[in-house]
Amino acid sequence: MRPLWVAAWACALVLAWCARPAGAAWCIARSGASEKTLQRALDYACSPAGSADCAPIMPSGLCYLPNTLAAHASYAFNSVFQRAREAPGACDFAGTATVTLTDPSQ
Repeated sequence: MRPLWVAAWACALVLAWCARPAGAAWCIARSGASEKTLQRALDYACSPAGSADCAPIMPSGLCYLPNTLAAHASYAFNSVFQRAREAPGACDFAGTATVTLTDPSQ
């Protein structure tokens, strides 16, 4: 009987995760991350391996302002996170990122 309960619980978790509205979680720069580590993580996120769309945080981009390392890193980290469909583990960036359920643009 116990395996059935565990399977039902696991299924409920998966359904709850899938039923969340898209964009219900964001990946942002972790406060307290060192600038050096954050810059390396941003560079990775904006590289072909990281796959973030970093054009909007370039000087002529719509999301360039505020021009801070934390804001640009948060944008790039979230770009990767959303492309990965908020997959577990997609928001780490060597410990410089964290998931939030609060819209950071508000």
